Amino acid sequence: MELKMPLARRGFLTTALGGAVCAALPARAATDVTASPPSVISQPPRQWGASAGPAYFPDPDVIALDPSFSNLTYFAAPIRRIYDKGDWTEGPAWSSEGRYLVFSDVVQSKALRYIWETGEVTEFRPDSYAANGNCFDFQGRLITCQDFFRRVVRFEHDGSVTVLADKFEGKGLNSPNDVVPHPDGSIWFTDPGYGTNISEGHADEPGGPTNPDGKIKWKIGRELIGEIGGVRRQQDHVFRLTPDGTLKAVLLEKDVTCPNGLAFSPDFKKLYIASTPAGPGQKKGGDQAIHVFDVQGDSLANGRVFADMRFHGAQMNPDGFRADVFGNLWCGVTGPLGLCGVFVFSPQGVLLGRIRLPQGCSNLTFAGPKRDHIVMCAGSALYMLQVGVQGAASS
Repeated sequence: MELKMPLARRGFLTTALGGAVCAALPARAATDVTASPPSVISQPPRQWGASAGPAYFPDPDVIALDPSFSNLTYFAAPIRRIYDKGDWTEGPAWSSEGRYLVFSDVVQSKALRYIWETGEVTEFRPDSYAANGNCFDFQGRLITCQDFFRRVVRFEHDGSVTVLADKFEGKGLNSPNDVVPHPDGSIWFTDPGYGTNISEGHADEPGGPTNPDGKIKWKIGRELIGEIGGVRRQQDHVFRLTPDGTLKAVLLEKDVTCPNGLAFSPDFKKLYIASTPAGPGQKKGGDQAIHVFDVQGDSLANGRVFADMRFHGAQMNPDGFRADVFGNLWCGVTGPLGLCGVFVFSPQGVLLGRIRLPQGCSNLTFAGPKRDHIVMCAGSALYMLQVGVQGAASS
């Protein structure tokens, strides 16, 4: 996949003229050194927004660990912060038809929209019911995981809302987290318990895992708490929902604890799932690794660890991810400053490169008319980077 590009005429002239000027100048003192551009780990760190100053190429926070990573990035693209007024951003999903990006602020319980042509961020829904993950299905309909109501819904073309899943085997769901469509019409989603708390949804009824002694006044502050959706956390699952409404647990908590982000490979033959730390009311968390399974019809098989997420002696935490058209996995990662951001893995699990961010990255997706921009949710902000590859159809 190595690409060799000829030197552009402008680049040739710049290089040639620069060499001529340098040749005409007297020798400088041996103490002169070249300067390094500011980065997220420099002191002072790089600035964002209107006060950022000039962009530096290549961006110092886009780091190649393997030569092939240069084929996946664009050398003249800087990381840009495009939004910074959130509390906890999640679930970016690109609408190719509408040319906008939907994303969630879970804590503010808002659905927001980034408009491609203007760069504006507008309110998409004033109350998202603590929405988390979003995706557009293969008919262009928005599917959303609502932590507050502990359910998955679909917004139809006529504006109505269809509840796709809110119970399994007679019990309410936990807090559906991430969701992806399959070409056969099914949708697959994870159901950990991260939204079963006061900040991102609501706590359990008294006696539930997140409210065992009943001291949390779980019904105050919002209407309809406990009237719609689950009221008591159950075990973690990964689910497959068919077009006829059949809900099947393809993985149980014993298979993957705290399942979080998930993504199909471009050929839909593999499903990647992140296992993350313990959620509210849970004693044991996941192993903080990325797992991969073979998709066999309506089931998963041959589960194995794709990446253990150990990096420079630190245990990093994967969250959401998406695949590009070549099968590389772009993964949002939290962890120590300087290490957190986005990790990019080859289909064989080799870490090719990374994108440093000033905050851990929860979710990401490919966006833009050419699907060649990566949009990254990182705490209160959204960051964007133009890359040299396109996202796969399901991202």
